[in-house]
Amino acid sequence: MAEYIEVARARAMTGMRLVLTPGVPGPWSEAAKSILHVKKLPYVKVSQELGGANRELLEWTAQASAPVMVWNDQWPRSLWNDQLYLAERLQPNPPLVPANREDRILMFGYANEICGENGFGWTKRLLIIRQGLENPDETGRRLFRYLADKYGYDKAAAEAAPARLVGILNALTARLESQRKRGSRFFIGDALTALDIYWATFAVMNDPLPDDLCPLSPAFRRVYTNTDPAIKSATTPILLEHRDFIYHNFLELPLEF
Repeated sequence: MAEYIEVARARAMTGMRLVLTPGVPGPWSEAAKSILHVKKLPYVKVSQELGGANRELLEWTAQASAPVMVWNDQWPRSLWNDQLYLAERLQPNPPLVPANREDRILMFGYANEICGENGFGWTKRLLIIRQGLENPDETGRRLFRYLADKYGYDKAAAEAAPARLVGILNALTARLESQRKRGSRFFIGDALTALDIYWATFAVMNDPLPDDLCPLSPAFRRVYTNTDPAIKSATTPILLEHRDFIYHNFLELPLEF
């Protein structure tokens, strides 16, 4: 497991502090880590307790989730797009936000379908919570009740989640196929953008990398591995090839969390 420090110690420090959940490869967290890695921006990992009160974190960042980026004495950034823009400002090269306006609009539109509310990660989390609430073991259900309350779980939205995920996966596949036809290995233009990182890191919620590259606990691997046949069919080879291409060429392997 990676080395973490406590919130109280992190608050007294300067530089980049990144609040993460030890032992959990949360996709928003892995995306934030990967962006800092690509930018070669050093950071300190700060511990957030999954399911805990996290009172010190709440006092520091006005919320109790991960990830959160804190740079020096600036305001804490807990939203994925705020974190991206902070990294872009601190280290403009390599750029992960396209300079071309149309490409930028495309990138943030697709990225919102992955990272935003009702996007891929949000919707997959609904399915994970639904499955957890059906656990016959009371202890096993406790964490998922906490997550359901925290994220405003809605049964109807969870039932509609597979169709929404299929739609997002189909759109991502079509984009990659279009790019492949013009000779590009990336979602946007001809270079790595944040969108490539977001898909690679969020794909773990659907089809995790193998154990030697992503050492998940058996419980987390079961939770993250998709079993829905419609979602499985929409998880096309080109999506998984892209995940592997980005990880092996740009990101840190094996994952450490």
